[in-house]
Amino acid sequence: MPASKQPTSSNMPPISDEWELPRLRSSFQLHEDAVRDEDLAEFFDVKFYPYNPPGAPPVFAATSKKHVVVVRMVPTTDKDQNPCKVIQMIRDADSGANNYTCCWSKDPDTEDPWLCVAGKDAKIKVYDIRRGKLVKTLVGHGGDISDLATSPACPTTIASASDDTTIKLWSLAKEHDKQPCICILGGEGHQYNLLTVTFHNNGRYVLSAGHDQIINLWALPEFPKEHINVPIVLHYPHFSSSEVHNNLVDCVAFYGDLILSRACHEDTIVLWRIEGFSSSDPIPGPLDAPTPTDMAKQTRSYFNPIPSKARPAMFTRLAQFHTPDCGVQFYMRFRMFHAEGRHPILAFANAKSKTMFWDFSRFGAYRDFMEELEEARKSGSGQVVQKPSWLLIKRAKKGTAGPAHQDAAASLRAAAGDKESMVSASPDPEGGGSAMATLGNYNQDTLNHWKEMYDLSNPAGLIRPHKVQGVDGSFVGRQVGWSPGGEWCVVVGNKNRALIYQRGAREKGVATPVT
Repeated sequence: MPASKQPTSSNMPPISDEWELPRLRSSFQLHEDAVRDEDLAEFFDVKFYPYNPPGAPPVFAATSKKHVVVVRMVPTTDKDQNPCKVIQMIRDADSGANNYTCCWSKDPDTEDPWLCVAGKDAKIKVYDIRRGKLVKTLVGHGGDISDLATSPACPTTIASASDDTTIKLWSLAKEHDKQPCICILGGEGHQYNLLTVTFHNNGRYVLSAGHDQIINLWALPEFPKEHINVPIVLHYPHFSSSEVHNNLVDCVAFYGDLILSRACHEDTIVLWRIEGFSSSDPIPGPLDAPTPTDMAKQTRSYFNPIPSKARPAMFTRLAQFHTPDCGVQFYMRFRMFHAEGRHPILAFANAKSKTMFWDFSRFGAYRDFMEELEEARKSGSGQVVQKPSWLLIKRAKKGTAGPAHQDAAASLRAAAGDKESMVSASPDPEGGGSAMATLGNYNQDTLNHWKEMYDLSNPAGLIRPHKVQGVDGSFVGRQVGWSPGGEWCVVVGNKNRALIYQRGAREKGVATPVT
Protein backbone atom coordinates (compact mmCIF):
# COMPACT_ATOMS: atom_id res chain seq x y z
CA MET A 1 0.00 0.00 0.00
CA PRO A 2 1.40 3.44 -0.82
CA ALA A 3 1.70 5.53 2.31
CA SER A 4 0.18 8.99 2.46
CA LYS A 5 2.22 11.70 4.13
CA GLN A 6 1.13 12.30 7.71
CA PRO A 7 1.03 15.87 9.04
CA THR A 8 3.94 16.97 11.22
CA SER A 9 4.81 20.26 12.86
CA SER A 10 7.29 20.99 10.06
CA ASN A 11 4.66 20.95 7.29
CA MET A 12 1.73 22.49 9.19
CA PRO A 13 0.79 26.14 9.59
CA PRO A 14 2.05 27.77 12.80
CA ILE A 15 -0.25 28.24 15.80
CA SER A 16 0.65 31.24 17.93
CA ASP A 17 0.08 29.45 21.24
CA GLU A 18 -0.08 25.66 21.39
CA TRP A 19 -1.76 25.87 24.81
CA GLU A 20 -4.63 27.87 23.36
CA LEU A 21 -7.87 25.98 22.80
CA PRO A 22 -10.16 26.75 19.83
CA ARG A 23 -12.39 29.81 19.80
CA LEU A 24 -15.71 30.14 18.01
CA ARG A 25 -14.93 31.99 14.79
CA SER A 26 -18.12 31.77 12.73
CA SER A 27 -20.97 29.51 11.66
CA PHE A 28 -22.92 28.68 8.56
CA GLN A 29 -26.22 27.03 7.78
CA LEU A 30 -28.04 25.74 4.72
CA HIS A 31 -30.96 28.14 4.30
CA GLU A 32 -34.42 26.83 3.51
CA ASP A 33 -34.45 28.79 0.26
CA ALA A 34 -31.23 27.05 -0.85
CA VAL A 35 -32.59 23.50 -0.68
CA ARG A 36 -35.89 21.77 -1.30
CA ASP A 37 -38.22 21.23 1.65
CA GLU A 38 -37.88 17.44 1.45
CA ASP A 39 -34.10 17.80 1.66
CA LEU A 40 -34.06 19.59 5.01
CA ALA A 41 -32.42 17.52 7.71
CA GLU A 42 -29.13 17.93 9.56
CA PHE A 43 -25.43 17.63 8.94
CA PHE A 44 -24.38 14.18 10.16
CA ASP A 45 -20.72 14.12 9.14
CA VAL A 46 -17.79 16.41 8.40
CA LYS A 47 -14.33 15.49 7.14
CA PHE A 48 -11.35 17.65 6.14
CA TYR A 49 -9.47 16.77 2.96
CA PRO A 50 -6.23 15.22 4.25
CA TYR A 51 -4.10 15.39 1.09
CA ASN A 52 -3.60 19.13 0.52
CA PRO A 53 0.03 20.25 0.09
CA PRO A 54 1.58 22.22 2.98
CA GLY A 55 0.36 25.81 3.07
CA ALA A 56 -2.80 25.18 1.06
CA PRO A 57 -6.06 26.43 2.63
CA PRO A 58 -7.89 23.55 4.36
CA VAL A 59 -11.02 22.14 2.71
CA PHE A 60 -13.81 20.19 4.37
CA ALA A 61 -17.01 18.42 3.29
CA ALA A 62 -20.21 18.36 5.35
CA THR A 63 -22.82 15.70 4.60
CA SER A 64 -26.54 16.21 4.97
CA LYS A 65 -29.58 14.19 3.86
CA LYS A 66 -29.41 15.04 0.16
CA HIS A 67 -26.52 17.49 0.02
CA VAL A 68 -22.77 17.56 0.30
CA VAL A 69 -21.29 21.01 0.91
CA VAL A 70 -17.56 21.47 0.25
CA VAL A 71 -15.97 24.48 1.93
CA ARG A 72 -12.54 26.09 1.72
CA MET A 73 -11.23 27.93 4.77
CA VAL A 74 -10.03 31.44 3.91
CA PRO A 75 -7.32 32.88 6.20
CA THR A 76 -8.53 36.16 7.67
CA THR A 77 -8.23 38.12 10.91
CA ASP A 78 -11.24 40.30 10.04
CA LYS A 79 -13.97 39.31 12.49
CA ASP A 80 -16.63 40.52 10.04
CA GLN A 81 -15.41 38.28 7.23
CA ASN A 82 -16.65 34.72 7.11
CA PRO A 83 -13.63 32.42 6.70
CA CYS A 84 -15.78 29.82 4.89
CA LYS A 85 -16.08 29.81 1.10
CA VAL A 86 -18.39 27.23 -0.46
CA ILE A 87 -16.59 25.79 -3.49
CA GLN A 88 -18.95 22.93 -4.33
CA MET A 89 -22.44 21.73 -3.45
CA ILE A 90 -23.72 18.40 -4.73
CA ARG A 91 -27.30 17.17 -4.46
CA ASP A 92 -28.04 13.44 -4.49
CA ALA A 93 -30.89 13.01 -6.95
CA ASP A 94 -31.83 9.47 -5.88
CA SER A 95 -35.31 9.45 -4.35
CA GLY A 96 -34.24 7.07 -1.57
CA ALA A 97 -31.06 8.91 -0.66
CA ASN A 98 -30.61 9.93 2.97
CA ASN A 99 -26.88 10.28 3.58
CA TYR A 100 -25.16 10.03 6.96
CA THR A 101 -21.46 9.80 6.33
CA CYS A 102 -18.55 10.66 4.03
CA CYS A 103 -14.82 10.11 3.60
CA TRP A 104 -12.15 11.43 1.23
CA SER A 105 -10.13 9.60 -1.38
CA LYS A 106 -8.16 10.44 -4.53
CA ASP A 107 -8.38 9.58 -8.19
CA PRO A 108 -5.64 6.94 -8.48
CA ASP A 109 -4.51 8.42 -11.83
CA THR A 110 -4.89 12.21 -11.55
CA GLU A 111 -4.96 12.47 -7.72
CA ASP A 112 -7.99 14.77 -8.03
CA PRO A 113 -10.06 14.79 -4.82
CA TRP A 114 -12.83 12.22 -4.57
CA LEU A 115 -15.50 12.17 -1.87
CA CYS A 116 -17.33 8.99 -0.89
CA VAL A 117 -20.86 9.45 0.51
CA ALA A 118 -23.22 6.84 1.95
CA GLY A 119 -26.33 6.36 4.06
CA LYS A 120 -29.79 4.82 4.06
CA ASP A 121 -29.81 3.42 0.50
CA ALA A 122 -26.80 1.14 1.27
CA LYS A 123 -24.78 2.56 -1.64
CA ILE A 124 -21.40 4.28 -1.55
CA LYS A 125 -21.35 7.06 -4.13
CA VAL A 126 -17.97 8.40 -5.20
CA TYR A 127 -17.89 11.99 -6.49
CA ASP A 128 -15.21 13.92 -8.34
CA ILE A 129 -15.32 17.11 -6.30
CA ARG A 130 -13.61 19.35 -8.86
CA ARG A 131 -16.25 18.52 -11.46
CA GLY A 132 -19.15 17.80 -9.15
CA LYS A 133 -19.80 14.52 -10.98
CA LEU A 134 -20.58 11.00 -9.80
CA VAL A 135 -17.63 8.75 -10.66
CA LYS A 136 -18.80 5.34 -9.45
CA THR A 137 -21.22 3.62 -7.11
CA LEU A 138 -20.23 0.76 -4.80
CA VAL A 139 -22.98 -1.75 -4.03
CA GLY A 140 -22.88 -4.75 -1.74
CA HIS A 141 -24.23 -3.90 1.70
CA GLY A 142 -27.64 -5.18 2.77
CA GLY A 143 -28.55 -2.29 5.06
CA ASP A 144 -27.92 1.36 5.91
CA ILE A 145 -24.29 2.46 5.87
CA SER A 146 -23.64 4.41 9.06
CA ASP A 147 -19.94 5.22 8.78
CA LEU A 148 -17.10 5.47 6.27
CA ALA A 149 -13.36 5.74 6.89
CA THR A 150 -10.30 6.07 4.65
CA SER A 151 -7.14 4.11 5.36
CA PRO A 152 -4.35 6.50 6.47
CA ALA A 153 -1.90 4.20 4.67
CA CYS A 154 -3.72 4.09 1.31
CA PRO A 155 -6.12 6.79 0.07
CA THR A 156 -7.85 4.37 -2.31
CA THR A 157 -8.83 1.93 0.47
CA ILE A 158 -11.99 2.73 2.42
CA ALA A 159 -14.04 0.92 5.06
CA SER A 160 -17.82 0.98 5.53
CA ALA A 161 -19.93 -0.06 8.55
CA SER A 162 -23.48 -1.18 7.93
CA ASP A 163 -26.73 -2.24 9.53
CA ASP A 164 -26.11 -5.64 7.94
CA THR A 165 -23.56 -6.19 10.79
CA THR A 166 -20.52 -6.28 8.46
CA ILE A 167 -17.60 -4.02 7.73
CA LYS A 168 -16.53 -4.01 4.10
CA LEU A 169 -13.15 -2.90 2.76
CA TRP A 170 -13.23 -1.38 -0.71
CA SER A 171 -10.50 -0.53 -3.20
CA LEU A 172 -10.93 2.38 -5.59
CA ALA A 173 -7.82 1.34 -7.56
CA LYS A 174 -8.37 0.57 -11.24
CA GLU A 175 -7.25 -3.05 -10.91
CA HIS A 176 -10.23 -3.64 -8.62
CA ASP A 177 -12.88 -1.97 -10.77
CA LYS A 178 -14.67 -5.26 -11.47
CA GLN A 179 -14.63 -6.38 -7.83
CA PRO A 180 -14.06 -3.31 -5.61
CA CYS A 181 -14.99 -5.11 -2.37
CA ILE A 182 -11.69 -6.70 -1.35
CA CYS A 183 -12.46 -7.81 2.22
CA ILE A 184 -15.46 -8.48 4.48
CA LEU A 185 -15.21 -8.37 8.28
CA GLY A 186 -18.24 -10.29 9.47
CA GLY A 187 -19.12 -13.77 10.61
CA GLU A 188 -19.15 -13.80 14.41
CA GLY A 189 -17.99 -10.20 14.84
CA HIS A 190 -21.24 -8.32 15.46
CA GLN A 191 -24.85 -9.21 16.19
CA TYR A 192 -26.71 -5.97 15.45
CA ASN A 193 -26.47 -2.78 13.40
CA LEU A 194 -23.06 -1.09 13.22
CA LEU A 195 -22.53 2.61 13.84
CA THR A 196 -18.81 3.32 13.65
CA VAL A 197 -15.59 2.17 12.01
CA THR A 198 -12.05 3.57 12.07
CA PHE A 199 -8.50 2.68 10.97
CA HIS A 200 -5.32 2.60 12.99
CA ASN A 201 -2.76 5.05 11.62
CA ASN A 202 -0.75 2.18 10.11
CA GLY A 203 -3.76 1.04 8.08
CA ARG A 204 -3.49 -2.57 9.31
CA TYR A 205 -6.03 -2.49 12.14
CA VAL A 206 -9.72 -1.56 12.17
CA LEU A 207 -12.07 -0.86 15.08
CA SER A 208 -15.82 -1.37 14.77
CA ALA A 209 -18.79 -0.95 17.12
CA GLY A 210 -22.53 -0.46 17.16
CA HIS A 211 -25.90 -1.33 18.66
CA ASP A 212 -24.72 -4.61 20.23
CA GLN A 213 -22.34 -2.58 22.49
CA ILE A 214 -19.47 -4.75 21.22
CA ILE A 215 -16.16 -3.17 20.24
CA ASN A 216 -14.05 -5.27 17.88
CA LEU A 217 -10.47 -4.88 16.69
CA TRP A 218 -9.60 -6.59 13.41
CA ALA A 219 -6.07 -7.18 12.07
CA LEU A 220 -6.16 -6.80 8.30
CA PRO A 221 -4.25 -9.03 5.88
CA GLU A 222 -2.17 -7.69 3.02
CA PHE A 223 -4.59 -7.01 0.18
CA PRO A 224 -3.82 -8.20 -3.35
CA LYS A 225 -2.80 -5.56 -5.87
CA GLU A 226 -4.42 -7.41 -8.74
CA HIS A 227 -8.05 -8.26 -9.52
CA ILE A 228 -9.74 -10.79 -7.24
CA ASN A 229 -12.98 -12.65 -7.93
CA VAL A 230 -14.06 -13.14 -4.31
CA PRO A 231 -13.40 -10.85 -1.31
CA ILE A 232 -11.27 -12.05 1.59
CA VAL A 233 -13.54 -12.88 4.54
CA LEU A 234 -12.52 -12.52 8.20
CA HIS A 235 -14.99 -14.30 10.49
CA TYR A 236 -13.48 -13.40 13.86
CA PRO A 237 -11.94 -10.21 15.28
CA HIS A 238 -8.62 -10.32 17.13
CA PHE A 239 -10.12 -8.52 20.11
CA SER A 240 -13.79 -8.36 21.08
CA SER A 241 -15.51 -6.97 24.17
CA SER A 242 -18.98 -5.95 25.30
CA GLU A 243 -17.68 -4.88 28.73
CA VAL A 244 -16.26 -1.44 27.93
CA HIS A 245 -19.72 0.13 27.66
CA ASN A 246 -23.26 -0.70 28.76
CA ASN A 247 -25.12 0.71 25.78
CA LEU A 248 -24.85 1.12 22.01
CA VAL A 249 -21.44 2.43 20.95
CA ASP A 250 -21.57 5.17 18.32
CA CYS A 251 -17.96 6.35 18.12
CA VAL A 252 -14.54 4.68 18.39
CA ALA A 253 -11.09 6.01 17.53
CA PHE A 254 -7.44 5.14 17.95
CA TYR A 255 -5.18 7.47 19.91
CA GLY A 256 -1.85 5.92 19.03
CA ASP A 257 -2.31 2.35 20.25
CA LEU A 258 -4.86 3.46 22.85
CA ILE A 259 -8.59 3.61 22.14
CA LEU A 260 -11.26 6.25 22.72
CA SER A 261 -14.94 5.28 22.67
CA ARG A 262 -18.35 6.54 23.78
CA ALA A 263 -21.81 5.05 24.21
CA CYS A 264 -25.33 6.43 24.34
CA HIS A 265 -26.71 7.40 27.80
CA GLU A 266 -23.28 7.22 29.50
CA ASP A 267 -22.20 10.88 29.11
CA THR A 268 -18.53 9.91 28.96
CA ILE A 269 -15.75 9.27 26.47
CA VAL A 270 -13.55 6.43 27.72
CA LEU A 271 -9.80 6.15 27.11
CA TRP A 272 -8.61 2.55 27.39
CA ARG A 273 -6.05 0.08 26.14
CA ILE A 274 -6.04 -3.49 24.94
CA GLU A 275 -3.49 -5.27 27.12
CA GLY A 276 -0.64 -6.69 25.07
CA PHE A 277 -1.57 -4.81 21.90
CA SER A 278 1.24 -2.98 20.10
CA SER A 279 1.13 -1.87 16.49
CA SER A 280 4.92 -2.34 16.32
CA ASP A 281 4.53 -6.11 16.79
CA PRO A 282 4.03 -8.43 13.81
CA ILE A 283 0.48 -8.29 12.42
CA PRO A 284 -1.48 -11.41 13.46
CA GLY A 285 -3.08 -13.46 10.71
CA PRO A 286 -6.79 -14.24 10.27
CA LEU A 287 -6.35 -17.70 11.78
CA ASP A 288 -4.80 -16.19 14.92
CA ALA A 289 -8.09 -14.56 15.92
CA PRO A 290 -9.67 -16.20 19.00
CA THR A 291 -12.86 -18.13 18.30
CA PRO A 292 -15.86 -17.74 20.63
CA THR A 293 -15.71 -21.24 22.14
CA ASP A 294 -17.34 -19.90 25.30
CA MET A 295 -20.30 -17.80 24.12
CA ALA A 296 -20.82 -16.46 27.66
CA LYS A 297 -17.36 -14.87 27.62
CA GLN A 298 -17.80 -11.12 27.16
CA THR A 299 -14.18 -10.35 26.23
CA ARG A 300 -11.72 -12.35 24.17
CA SER A 301 -8.32 -11.30 22.92
CA TYR A 302 -5.47 -12.60 20.80
CA PHE A 303 -3.12 -10.14 22.50
CA ASN A 304 -3.59 -11.33 26.10
CA PRO A 305 -5.56 -14.58 25.90
CA ILE A 306 -4.68 -15.82 29.40
CA PRO A 307 -4.53 -13.02 31.99
CA SER A 308 -1.65 -13.27 34.46
CA LYS A 309 -0.43 -11.49 37.57
CA ALA A 310 1.70 -9.22 35.40
CA ARG A 311 -1.22 -8.49 33.08
CA PRO A 312 -4.42 -9.42 34.92
CA ALA A 313 -6.97 -8.05 32.42
CA MET A 314 -7.60 -8.14 28.69
CA PHE A 315 -8.26 -4.38 28.65
CA THR A 316 -7.74 -1.51 31.09
CA ARG A 317 -9.67 1.73 31.50
CA LEU A 318 -7.33 4.70 31.76
CA ALA A 319 -9.58 7.77 31.95
CA GLN A 320 -13.14 9.00 31.47
CA PHE A 321 -13.96 12.41 29.99
CA HIS A 322 -17.24 13.90 31.18
CA THR A 323 -19.67 14.85 28.39
CA PRO A 324 -22.89 15.90 30.18
CA ASP A 325 -26.25 16.69 28.58
CA CYS A 326 -26.28 14.19 25.74
CA GLY A 327 -29.69 12.87 26.78
CA VAL A 328 -31.14 10.01 24.73
CA GLN A 329 -29.35 11.13 21.58
CA PHE A 330 -26.99 8.76 19.80
CA TYR A 331 -24.92 9.05 16.61
CA MET A 332 -22.87 11.75 18.32
CA ARG A 333 -19.17 11.67 17.42
CA PHE A 334 -16.03 13.03 18.98
CA ARG A 335 -12.79 13.65 17.12
CA MET A 336 -9.22 13.69 18.36
CA PHE A 337 -6.66 15.91 16.66
CA HIS A 338 -3.33 14.14 16.90
CA ALA A 339 -0.29 15.10 14.82
CA GLU A 340 3.42 14.91 15.47
CA GLY A 341 4.72 18.00 17.25
CA ARG A 342 1.27 19.35 18.12
CA HIS A 343 -0.89 19.13 21.22
CA PRO A 344 -3.46 16.32 21.00
CA ILE A 345 -6.93 17.83 21.46
CA LEU A 346 -10.20 15.96 21.94
CA ALA A 347 -13.42 17.71 20.88
CA PHE A 348 -17.07 16.77 21.31
CA ALA A 349 -20.43 18.58 21.08
CA ASN A 350 -23.39 17.58 23.23
CA ALA A 351 -27.18 17.92 22.78
CA LYS A 352 -27.35 21.24 24.68
CA SER A 353 -25.48 23.59 22.31
CA LYS A 354 -22.07 23.13 23.96
CA THR A 355 -18.74 22.10 22.46
CA MET A 356 -16.10 20.67 24.80
CA PHE A 357 -12.33 20.47 24.43
CA TRP A 358 -9.56 18.60 26.28
CA ASP A 359 -5.86 19.30 25.65
CA PHE A 360 -4.04 16.05 26.42
CA SER A 361 -0.70 17.86 26.81
CA ARG A 362 -2.08 19.57 29.89
CA PHE A 363 -2.33 16.29 31.80
CA GLY A 364 1.42 15.73 31.79
CA ALA A 365 2.17 19.41 32.38
CA TYR A 366 -0.17 19.46 35.40
CA ARG A 367 1.44 16.35 36.85
CA ASP A 368 4.92 17.85 36.42
CA PHE A 369 3.81 21.11 38.04
CA MET A 370 2.38 19.33 41.08
CA GLU A 371 5.51 17.20 41.42
CA GLU A 372 7.67 20.35 41.33
CA LEU A 373 5.54 21.92 44.06
CA GLU A 374 5.90 18.82 46.20
CA GLU A 375 9.65 18.69 45.61
CA ALA A 376 9.91 22.33 46.67
CA ARG A 377 7.96 21.50 49.84
CA LYS A 378 10.20 18.54 50.68
CA SER A 379 13.40 20.50 50.11
CA GLY A 380 12.25 23.40 52.30
CA SER A 381 14.15 25.74 50.01
CA GLY A 382 11.25 28.09 49.39
CA GLN A 383 11.77 27.56 45.68
CA VAL A 384 9.33 29.47 43.49
CA VAL A 385 7.52 27.23 41.00
CA GLN A 386 6.02 28.80 37.89
CA LYS A 387 2.34 28.06 37.39
CA PRO A 388 1.16 27.31 33.83
CA SER A 389 -1.01 30.19 32.60
CA TRP A 390 -3.94 27.88 31.85
CA LEU A 391 -4.20 26.76 35.49
CA LEU A 392 -6.75 29.28 36.69
CA ILE A 393 -7.08 30.39 40.30
CA LYS A 394 -10.53 30.09 41.87
CA ARG A 395 -11.61 32.44 44.63
CA ALA A 396 -11.99 30.54 47.89
CA LYS A 397 -15.50 30.07 49.22
CA LYS A 398 -16.32 32.13 52.25
CA GLY A 399 -15.36 30.44 55.51
CA THR A 400 -12.72 28.09 54.09
CA ALA A 401 -9.65 30.19 54.84
CA GLY A 402 -8.82 28.58 58.20
CA PRO A 403 -8.86 24.77 58.14
CA ALA A 404 -8.70 24.53 54.38
CA HIS A 405 -4.91 24.55 54.27
CA GLN A 406 -4.66 21.00 55.59
CA ASP A 407 -7.14 19.75 52.97
CA ALA A 408 -5.34 21.74 50.30
CA ALA A 409 -2.03 20.27 51.33
CA ALA A 410 -3.51 16.76 51.29
CA SER A 411 -4.79 17.28 47.76
CA LEU A 412 -1.42 18.59 46.71
CA ARG A 413 0.39 15.60 48.21
CA ALA A 414 -2.06 13.15 46.62
CA ALA A 415 -1.58 14.69 43.20
CA ALA A 416 2.17 14.37 43.68
CA GLY A 417 1.86 10.77 44.89
CA ASP A 418 2.85 11.41 48.53
CA LYS A 419 0.30 10.27 51.13
CA GLU A 420 2.58 10.22 54.18
CA SER A 421 4.10 13.66 54.59
CA MET A 422 2.57 16.74 56.19
CA VAL A 423 2.44 20.29 54.84
CA SER A 424 2.57 23.34 57.07
CA ALA A 425 1.72 26.02 54.55
CA SER A 426 -1.26 28.35 54.63
CA PRO A 427 -3.66 28.74 51.72
CA ASP A 428 -4.55 31.90 49.89
CA PRO A 429 -8.08 32.60 51.23
CA GLU A 430 -8.80 35.15 48.52
CA GLY A 431 -7.82 32.86 45.68
CA GLY A 432 -5.11 35.29 44.61
CA GLY A 433 -1.69 34.52 43.26
CA SER A 434 0.30 35.32 40.18
CA ALA A 435 1.99 33.20 37.55
CA MET A 436 4.81 32.78 40.10
CA ALA A 437 3.48 31.19 43.27
CA THR A 438 4.95 29.26 46.16
CA LEU A 439 3.59 26.08 47.70
CA GLY A 440 0.57 26.85 49.88
CA ASN A 441 -0.71 29.81 47.90
CA TYR A 442 -3.53 27.75 46.38
CA ASN A 443 -6.83 27.36 48.19
CA GLN A 444 -8.80 24.13 48.36
CA ASP A 445 -11.33 25.23 45.74
CA THR A 446 -8.50 25.88 43.30
CA LEU A 447 -6.85 22.52 43.97
CA ASN A 448 -10.16 20.69 43.62
CA HIS A 449 -10.89 22.53 40.39
CA TRP A 450 -7.51 21.54 38.92
CA LYS A 451 -7.92 17.96 40.08
CA GLU A 452 -11.31 17.62 38.36
CA MET A 453 -9.84 18.80 35.07
CA TYR A 454 -6.27 17.52 34.94
CA ASP A 455 -5.70 14.64 37.37
CA LEU A 456 -5.69 11.24 35.63
CA SER A 457 -4.74 9.22 38.70
CA ASN A 458 -8.27 7.84 39.15
CA PRO A 459 -9.48 5.92 36.06
CA ALA A 460 -13.04 5.92 37.44
CA GLY A 461 -13.13 9.69 37.90
CA LEU A 462 -14.79 12.03 35.43
CA ILE A 463 -12.42 14.53 33.80
CA ARG A 464 -14.18 17.84 33.20
CA PRO A 465 -13.59 19.67 29.89
CA HIS A 466 -10.72 22.14 29.72
CA LYS A 467 -12.95 24.48 27.74
CA VAL A 468 -16.69 24.64 27.05
CA GLN A 469 -18.07 26.89 24.32
CA GLY A 470 -21.83 27.44 24.08
CA VAL A 471 -23.79 28.78 21.12
CA ASP A 472 -27.21 30.38 20.77
CA GLY A 473 -30.17 28.25 19.74
CA SER A 474 -30.84 24.56 20.09
CA PHE A 475 -27.85 22.69 18.68
CA VAL A 476 -27.22 18.94 18.77
CA GLY A 477 -23.66 18.07 17.75
CA ARG A 478 -23.26 15.12 15.39
CA GLN A 479 -19.64 15.13 14.26
CA VAL A 480 -16.38 17.00 14.71
CA GLY A 481 -13.73 17.56 12.06
CA TRP A 482 -10.16 18.85 12.46
CA SER A 483 -8.05 20.38 9.72
CA PRO A 484 -4.78 18.45 9.13
CA GLY A 485 -2.80 21.17 10.93
CA GLY A 486 -5.24 21.53 13.82
CA GLU A 487 -5.85 25.25 13.24
CA TRP A 488 -9.54 24.71 12.37
CA CYS A 489 -12.19 22.63 14.10
CA VAL A 490 -15.67 22.24 12.56
CA VAL A 491 -18.66 20.90 14.47
CA VAL A 492 -21.80 19.95 12.53
CA GLY A 493 -25.27 19.05 13.73
CA ASN A 494 -28.98 19.61 13.50
CA LYS A 495 -30.69 22.28 11.39
CA ASN A 496 -27.93 21.85 8.79
CA ARG A 497 -25.68 24.02 10.94
CA ALA A 498 -21.89 24.07 11.17
CA LEU A 499 -19.82 25.79 13.87
CA ILE A 500 -16.35 26.98 12.91
CA TYR A 501 -13.67 27.06 15.63
CA GLN A 502 -10.15 28.40 15.15
CA ARG A 503 -6.91 28.09 17.07
CA GLY A 504 -4.43 30.94 17.03
CA ALA A 505 -7.13 33.45 16.04
CA ARG A 506 -7.04 36.77 17.85
CA GLU A 507 -10.32 37.94 16.38
CA LYS A 508 -13.60 36.10 16.49
CA GLY A 509 -17.17 36.64 15.46
CA VAL A 510 -20.20 35.01 13.93
CA ALA A 511 -20.58 35.85 10.28
CA THR A 512 -23.67 35.80 8.11
CA PRO A 513 -24.61 32.21 7.22
CA VAL A 514 -23.60 31.19 3.72
CA THR A 515 -25.77 29.21 1.33
